[in-house]
Amino acid sequence: MGEKSEVLIPIFGVLDVTGEVVTMWIILAVLFVICLILRGRMKERPGKFQNMVETGVEYLENFFCGILGREKGRKYFPFLATLFIFILLCNYSGLIPGIGLTKYAKAPTSSLSVTLGMGIYGFLLLQIAGICKGVKHYFKRFISPVAVMLPLLVLDEFIKPFSLAMRLFGNVFGEETVMENLYEILPIGAPVIMMVLSILFCALQAVVFTMLLSIYLDEATEDEEE
Repeated sequence: MGEKSEVLIPIFGVLDVTGEVVTMWIILAVLFVICLILRGRMKERPGKFQNMVETGVEYLENFFCGILGREKGRKYFPFLATLFIFILLCNYSGLIPGIGLTKYAKAPTSSLSVTLGMGIYGFLLLQIAGICKGVKHYFKRFISPVAVMLPLLVLDEFIKPFSLAMRLFGNVFGEETVMENLYEILPIGAPVIMMVLSILFCALQAVVFTMLLSIYLDEATEDEEE
């Protein structure tokens, strides 16, 4: 778990397919299939499974709308909710027996390249959302309240995605490293307790990542009168 990722398939010497990438592809495929199934089985009178899904979606929508407001929350909900679900499944994949113990399957969020990629997507979202709010508004926020703040505010804009990526990577990688060491010391008992705690811990990391991104998004699209 704490070992360096091993390249499984080198692609033209530029892209490397690792165990984290394989697991990420599997998660994306599973999500795609689930979405297709749900889309074809939506009913006016929902069953238990549809009720459960709709309750989860409603909870996430209320969560993001509570940070961004109803209008912006609904506008950016598809991106934020998708990111939340993806991070959650990536984190939970590390709890599946065998994941992390073989080079062919590892929790994607235990790799800095994966979390950094999500941080970059978040960075692009913030820039696009800010520009869509208005070019004047976008540049004005870098010189408010005074123009001398420009270098610090620009630097802060680039630090945000990197801090999100490092926080998620560090927490997940650290958790897996601790579980691996506990398994070597106390193979019975301690790892089970850690896995139970990880169920909450993995969900918390997905909440923190998307919550901070929502706060940054709210700041990037804030109205001048606010």
